[in-house]
Amino acid sequence: MVDIARPDQSRKKKFRRIAYGSAAVLGIMLITLGLSRLKPAAPTVEGAWIDTVKRGEMLRNVRGLGTLVPDEIRWIPAVTEGRVERRVLEPGAEVKPDSVILELSNPDVELAALEAESQLRASEASLTELKVRLETQRLDQMANAARVRADFQVAKMRAERDETLAKQGLESELNAKLSRVQADELKNRDEIEGKRLAIADESVQAQLRVQEANVEQRRALARLRRNQVHSLNVRAGIHGVLQLVPVEIGQRVTPGTNLARVAQPEKLKAVVRVAETQVKDVAIGQLASVDTRNGTVEGKVARIDPSVQNGTVAVDITLTGPLPKSARPDMTVDGTIELERLPDVLYVGRPAQGQADSLVSLFKIQEGTNEAIRTKVKLGRNSVSTVEIVEGLKQGDQVVLSDTSAWDAFDRIKVK
Repeated sequence: MVDIARPDQSRKKKFRRIAYGSAAVLGIMLITLGLSRLKPAAPTVEGAWIDTVKRGEMLRNVRGLGTLVPDEIRWIPAVTEGRVERRVLEPGAEVKPDSVILELSNPDVELAALEAESQLRASEASLTELKVRLETQRLDQMANAARVRADFQVAKMRAERDETLAKQGLESELNAKLSRVQADELKNRDEIEGKRLAIADESVQAQLRVQEANVEQRRALARLRRNQVHSLNVRAGIHGVLQLVPVEIGQRVTPGTNLARVAQPEKLKAVVRVAETQVKDVAIGQLASVDTRNGTVEGKVARIDPSVQNGTVAVDITLTGPLPKSARPDMTVDGTIELERLPDVLYVGRPAQGQADSLVSLFKIQEGTNEAIRTKVKLGRNSVSTVEIVEGLKQGDQVVLSDTSAWDAFDRIKVK
């Protein structure tokens, strides 16, 4: 049997193979194109923090961590140089104004006080002696003036008598004139003695003032020396609690050295540190609340430190409400300051990412589903736990506030 060649059949098979191959290639290309256009599968996020956009009054506030500090603190400095002999009281003791905290010693101060007292007594004795001497001189002056006045009165009466007798021819005119001259002379002497007596009084007062000033100077010096001796017993000066005694027995201290610190624990204030980026809206007089861990106390902003330390600013809050019994100086507290109340605004919980007056991307949950779509949202003013919504969301929308930076490559996520 002989095979007969059929060329047309061979060509048809070849064409079919080419057609099948082309179709397979085209199919692969179409499948690849389709797969490339498919969106990546949405990741699932568990335990996401979700909040609902609300409309109403939004309270703006800032928060800071701080401590309770005494509103009145008294540092007791050394008045004079001395050596610490004894620590009478230790920190924690309740003190009164006259409570002795430390005892110092300084023989030179005690000797100076004795010398000042001796000089004061000598000066007072000199003043007494001067008063007696000046009073004696004044009495002598007054006696002399009185004698001259008496002589003048006698001469005056004699002159008047002689003038009368001369007019009657019973006395010569010469005697009458002599009597008048003598009377006029004594009159001048009387006037001079009167002026001398007045001047003597002024002189006495001037000399007494000089000596009295000297006595007062000695008295002030003696008082100063006594106070220095008295200050060797260091006293509290106020009612309160002794907080610190930074000196030891045997230590030599100089004037101005801080020896002790006394505070009144019942008068405390809160000093909280607020971030420098948030303190710009804080003002004196704003309402505040202080959480002592055992209760919340109301207060008001009393002072804002003008300097910045470690990115924070110290704000003093005067407490207007009663403190819990457990409150102590240096206790850690949380302070919240009310900045303002915004009426009728859209707001939501503050997201993990995003600052005030900025544009952020938040995942908004599609209604009726567990999918959230990335949405551009413009934020406004913020607070500790809330932020104002300017654009991008409406009342009732639910958004994911958790940190979603791990899904920046996705435009949608699924939440559980």
